[in-house]
Amino acid sequence: MPPKKGNKKGGDGFNAKLALVMKSGKTTLGYKSTLKTLRSGKAKLIILANNTPPLRKSEIEYYALLSKTLVEHYKGDNITLGTACGKYFRVGTLAITDPGDSDIIKSLVGNQE
Repeated sequence: MPPKKGNKKGGDGFNAKLALVMKSGKTTLGYKSTLKTLRSGKAKLIILANNTPPLRKSEIEYYALLSKTLVEHYKGDNITLGTACGKYFRVGTLAITDPGDSDIIKSLVGNQE
C-alpha cells in the first residue's frame, strides 16, 4: 500500500515554502544577525531549530514578543534546517525579512487561528 500524502502535517510543505523564501526572498541566518534584525524591526518571521539552546531560544522569543514577530519552532534540528535552507552548514536560527513569492507567513497565521 503506498504511503498517504497527508500523513505529515506540513513538514514537506514547510520545507518547500522555506526553499522558495531562500530563492526569492530575503533572509538572515544565524543568532547574531537574527537579533540585529529583530532589534531593527525588519523581521517578519523567526524560525528556530528544535535543538537551539534554551537560553538563546528564550532570548529570541522575548525580542520577537517585543517586536510582534512570529516565531516558528522547526521540527528538525539545526542540521536539517540548514539542509532545508539549501545550505551545507548548520542553521540554528533564521530570520525572514522578505518572504518573496512564498506564502509561508500567511500559512502560519492561518494554522494558528
